[in-house]
Amino acid sequence: MRWVESGDVRLWLAEEGDPARPTILLVHGYPDTHRVWDEVAGLLRDRFHVARYDVRGAGRSTEPADHTGYTFDHLAGDLSAVLDALGKPAVHLVGHDWGSLQCWDAVTRPGIRERVASLTSFGGPGLAQAHRFMREGSRGEVAGQRARSWYIGVFHAPVLPEAAWRTFMPAMLERSMRARDGVEPRPGHPADTLARDGINGLWMYRLNTSAGLRPRHTGERGDPVVDVPVQLIEATRDPFVSPALLASLGRWAPRFWHRRVVAGHWAQRGRPDVVARMIAEFADHVDGAEPSPGLRRARRVAGSSARQGPESGRAFEGELVVVTGAGSGIGRATARAFAAHGAEVVCADIDEPAAVRTVEGIIKDLGGAAHAEQVDVADAARMEDFAQRVRAEYGVPDIVVNNAGALVAGAFLDHSVEDWRRMIDVNLWGVVHGCRLFAAQMVERGEGGHIVNIASLAAFTPSALLPAYSTTKAGVKTLSECLRAEVAGQGIGVSAICPGFVSTGIARHATYMGADLREVSVAALERRGYPPERVAAHILRAVHRDQAVVPVNAEGKLGYAMSRLSPGATRGLARLSRAALRLGRPRPHGTGSRT
Repeated sequence: MRWVESGDVRLWLAEEGDPARPTILLVHGYPDTHRVWDEVAGLLRDRFHVARYDVRGAGRSTEPADHTGYTFDHLAGDLSAVLDALGKPAVHLVGHDWGSLQCWDAVTRPGIRERVASLTSFGGPGLAQAHRFMREGSRGEVAGQRARSWYIGVFHAPVLPEAAWRTFMPAMLERSMRARDGVEPRPGHPADTLARDGINGLWMYRLNTSAGLRPRHTGERGDPVVDVPVQLIEATRDPFVSPALLASLGRWAPRFWHRRVVAGHWAQRGRPDVVARMIAEFADHVDGAEPSPGLRRARRVAGSSARQGPESGRAFEGELVVVTGAGSGIGRATARAFAAHGAEVVCADIDEPAAVRTVEGIIKDLGGAAHAEQVDVADAARMEDFAQRVRAEYGVPDIVVNNAGALVAGAFLDHSVEDWRRMIDVNLWGVVHGCRLFAAQMVERGEGGHIVNIASLAAFTPSALLPAYSTTKAGVKTLSECLRAEVAGQGIGVSAICPGFVSTGIARHATYMGADLREVSVAALERRGYPPERVAAHILRAVHRDQAVVPVNAEGKLGYAMSRLSPGATRGLARLSRAALRLGRPRPHGTGSRT
């Protein structure tokens, strides 16, 4: 640790790691000090030279002679002095909150721009870029950001903000960290100098912004384009910056990567493992390494926007989607639908040639990115291998659709133990394996995600004709609701899709206990005329809207409503289904399908 002279202030600079390695320079926000980066620095120092400093008037750094010394020009001068002290030709710059604002400004300045290899930003936009958003964004988006930026107007008030920092604000800040971010105070953060730092930092707002997000001095550098590679980390629970504003920043960075972490404003405290990993992956890539799968999918062109609805055409651009049972029916239709909306799709099926045909169709018909994988969802060991293979070759998926299933139809007393075992293994254990393995990957990654489990109308409408199938699909629905409750705090959605009768090949490949059940079932599904593509549309909408239980088509919606409003009537319909069992005597079991 050492002092760096910058004009009339002395800056406290901390360094860790081997100085011969690439340098990452961490710039803290308001009202923090360099100690807010303790956890992230500890995770990076074995691979990088990590530097961080207290900005003027914060922590151990000294204050300028008067309040006019907090302009962007002064802050840029401090950053330049730190770069001089580090003596590196280029550093990877990382800014949080107000540190991010000053970094966006600094990398547009000659003399600094040439010494910055990359910029990672989170917790704060560039002020010039934010000003353009406030001028040119939609009314709703601008109003939303103004509501989030209420505190800036308060900071411009005389006397009162200073009085707040001298009295209740330090304790209020600690409570807010616990409540909003789940972050406990620890030695070094908040700093012992918090009240003094909060008062001094008010002048950064007062001298550089109006009572909103408009810069006091817009400069004469034209459009605020940033030439260096920019990685934007969006903390999804940050109450101060809207997703629309953050998405608009891609307009000003020709080399732009947009990533997300499920965390609050102090993401480097709440999920230091995720933030450190993203910083390291980006720095490595800018220095010449191949991009990680997550970084590759985060690549955006200038002018990209936040995810729109499925009707927008490219709603899932850059997402990685895994679909089981993708060789036919609902699985194939779902894989194609996600690919048509910009996703990269892993098409898995127990029938590998069928999965390959789905992939070939996606590439030929849609020009999409897709990969075929063979897997038996009922086999725990093979599912373990499959999940590890997906992670190694393609990355942690953003969306998983557990669709593979099988059907046995007939009376309960005609079902053998093997019938039950196979139905439970495929329909229920297959979903359990998919949820358990991929949800764990999503939680560890810390970027959220979505799991879709295909249940059925049979999940809430009992039938004498489908005892094993209904039992397993009811289990899928309940499992989905239990898992949804558990992982909601990790930013992971879970949806149970419950279609009624869909015109797929499942009836043709099912196992039947009645002489004429096959012919009747196949004919009935064909006459129903409800294509799997319509189910796929419901799946995409469920992911976009984060819906919990989604009944599909008329009978699906009617059955769901009856199960909730009149369980007795639902049981009565189950008794009526016994008529179908009189169609014939039990036959030897046929073959089933897991797709």
